[in-house]
Amino acid sequence: MSTNQIKTNWAQFIPLVTVFFFWGFVAASNDILIPVFKEAFDLSQVESQLVSLAFYIAYTVGSLLYLLISYVTKGDLINRIGYKNSLALGLAISALGTLLFYPAANTGSFPLMLSGLFIVALGFSLQQTVANPLAIALGPITTGSQRLTMAGGINNLGTTIGPLIVSFAIFGSATSEKTEMSIESVKIPYLVLGAAFLLVAILLKFSSIPDKPQAILETESEASSARSSALKYPQLVLGMIAIFVYVGVEVSTASNLPAYMEKNLGFLTKDIAPYISLYWASLMIGRWTGAVEAFTDNMSTQKILRFIAPYLAFGVFLLVNAIAKHDLTPFYVYALIILVLIAADIASRGNPARMLLIFSGLGIAALLIGMATDGMISVYAFTSVGLFCSTLWPCIFTLAVSGLGKHTSQGSSFLIMMIMGGGFVSLLQGYVADVTTIQSSYIVGVLCFAYLAFYAWKVSGILKQQGISFDKKVSGGH
Repeated sequence: MSTNQIKTNWAQFIPLVTVFFFWGFVAASNDILIPVFKEAFDLSQVESQLVSLAFYIAYTVGSLLYLLISYVTKGDLINRIGYKNSLALGLAISALGTLLFYPAANTGSFPLMLSGLFIVALGFSLQQTVANPLAIALGPITTGSQRLTMAGGINNLGTTIGPLIVSFAIFGSATSEKTEMSIESVKIPYLVLGAAFLLVAILLKFSSIPDKPQAILETESEASSARSSALKYPQLVLGMIAIFVYVGVEVSTASNLPAYMEKNLGFLTKDIAPYISLYWASLMIGRWTGAVEAFTDNMSTQKILRFIAPYLAFGVFLLVNAIAKHDLTPFYVYALIILVLIAADIASRGNPARMLLIFSGLGIAALLIGMATDGMISVYAFTSVGLFCSTLWPCIFTLAVSGLGKHTSQGSSFLIMMIMGGGFVSLLQGYVADVTTIQSSYIVGVLCFAYLAFYAWKVSGILKQQGISFDKKVSGGH
């Protein structure tokens, strides 16, 4: 590995993570739109999940378009136009999608709303194909998953803020007596978001982010890249299924939570936003914890940061909810659950396969507790799934693209394609909820975590056979 890859390139990494924030903001805001659209358009629970389906199926369509264009032009699209230009193009596509919210809100059209979300996510598909391997490549492979975890932490800053802003746009402040839902009120936040997309696209165009990362250039000549396609790598193929079920359980847990809290616990729709915010903040808490190794190699400093980072992220959640004038009393007990996350992170020792296995087991436990209990205990159990989902994306992504060399961008596109799991698993859980109960429907998530545990075990052996290891040397540096 060249000397310029010994340490993380922060000058390039920091502007890159802006797009991660956008993904989180929009994805989590969907969980507020679902109950709003359900009531405004008189939808069933399974019909309301079309919001998730339209958004996440766009990732698959976008990836297929990318692969089709690359095939027709006989060359990888991203390699041809460059990573930086591809990011800017993806942001411009997403900006176009936000424009549809204006006529959709004025006419009260549910299909047009879904179309706007679809196009926004279509742009996200290209952005994610570029940004995820780029985050891994801007530094040494041993801290690649931690760097992606850190970017995910910025993503979840967006997921924490998004539901609160969209809820405020629809209902006003938490102390407001307003309970009527105005579809027209959603257009302004999304038009502002579209303007932000265009601004960041311009800034990225003139940033120092490389058109093609040096780390990927260096692996193109490796023997492992002699295979004809990314699909020849078993770690990628199994990883595609892992991404499908991971995004599925992450999204479906949150998107079905409002209906559970309304029907089983008697919450008003306008009072659910802080709990949706807590779920997505849980991912931020976990990702800030999992990212500490990307900052320093000093073991003593890492131990300290492992306790500071999660509670700093939790403090961000409390702060934004305090600003929104929500009652914070129900959330203080959550500080104890965070200790479980810290213990799991320490036990993983920074190895992405080991972390995937441990956190998948904890995700199963959290869902089973939520299904077996009532009241606020069940709510805390379901929201804690966010803690245990927090580092799974970077773990799966890092494991799946390791060793792909020149096929990295192609492999990344295949993984992004599987984000459609967020829509299909949500739809499946919505169906199970309609035929049984919402609480029982979380068995779908248990099955998703079970596969992730299997992948963690299987991929370790596959990568060892290819001579790839993520075990870190105990030393003062790399």
